[in-house]
Amino acid sequence: MNRHPALILAVHGTRRPHGTAIAHSLALRVAEITRQPTHLAFADVLTPTVGDVAAATPGPLVVVPAFLASGYHVRTDLPEQLAHAGRADAVLTPALGHHPALTDAAVRRLTQAGYRPGDAVVLACAGTSDPRAKAELHTAARALATRLGTPVTCSYIATGTPTVADQVQRLRAQGHQRVAIASWLLAPGLFHDRLARCGADVVAAPLCPDPGIAHAVAERYRRAAIPQPV
Repeated sequence: MNRHPALILAVHGTRRPHGTAIAHSLALRVAEITRQPTHLAFADVLTPTVGDVAAATPGPLVVVPAFLASGYHVRTDLPEQLAHAGRADAVLTPALGHHPALTDAAVRRLTQAGYRPGDAVVLACAGTSDPRAKAELHTAARALATRLGTPVTCSYIATGTPTVADQVQRLRAQGHQRVAIASWLLAPGLFHDRLARCGADVVAAPLCPDPGIAHAVAERYRRAAIPQPV
């Protein structure tokens, strides 16, 4: 008998079939690692919603938000969905962004795309108006800079300044011959498509389906589901 809490993997949702397929693949990989049934649910755009799945899932419940910062969905939307579903008892883990496996994945993606030591690096984030989430994105940029041994600028695709395109242009004006964009996005979609038009020499692929992402989700789940030694 399975005594561990059920696992809901909460993703944003996209109208791009490829992005949805990647989300399903991530859920399958997490289930393989944790050996627990993993229920995929969407915070926005698609169904079933996190609230739908939580209401239909009996017993203890852990929700892992596959988000790169703790913005609106993590801080407000998901707790509200769980409360409306009568599952305020569910454990909502931290977002994935601080997990070192994501920095590792960003380095691998950047290298695979053709990054060379000496390239100027821009971390491309979707963007947020939440100051706390923005601080988390800057923390991610500093972690990537430490790994690469070079400055990394946090820039935005949809919300916030500097935009990725403006930052690439600024680095060119400063004399950088090559500029590389590290993608701080989980899956392909409209936001990642925009990066191809930003004028960089290298554009890394989104973080998924790098295997490190599934391991980060699994670790978030285990820390919430299994009592940790004091």
